[in-house]
Amino acid sequence: MESQIHLTDLPLDPSGIHRYLSTPASGGIVVFTGTVRDHNQDLRVIRLEFEAYEPMAIKEMERLAQVCSEQWPCHRIAIHHRLGVLGVGEIPVVIGVSTAHRQEAFAACQFLIDALKVHVPIWKKEVFTDGSQWVSAHP
Repeated sequence: MESQIHLTDLPLDPSGIHRYLSTPASGGIVVFTGTVRDHNQDLRVIRLEFEAYEPMAIKEMERLAQVCSEQWPCHRIAIHHRLGVLGVGEIPVVIGVSTAHRQEAFAACQFLIDALKVHVPIWKKEVFTDGSQWVSAHP
């Protein structure tokens, strides 16, 4: 299994990640792309701000890729997360998995996004029209 792990302040490229995941043996490729939405419950979101403890975040993302590959026969895994200030419509996270079959790719991708939100030290600040709040990285 190969993996591509990135934290960056540059825009993410879902189509480039899809190209990375593609192999001749991969019958299933699932790419999850998270985007900044314009609301959270009844509050209007202006932007999100992401911070991370980068050395630990990278290490934990690598660990999650390894755990994932032990549970599902992944060909390639990509975990990319953006840092900094992002406006509505921008992409803060792209996670992708390629496997021989679609069921495994869906399950592995779901595992990775859920585990990332629980275990990786990346913090999100939501900025609204009338204030802001830090969202727990670890629900």
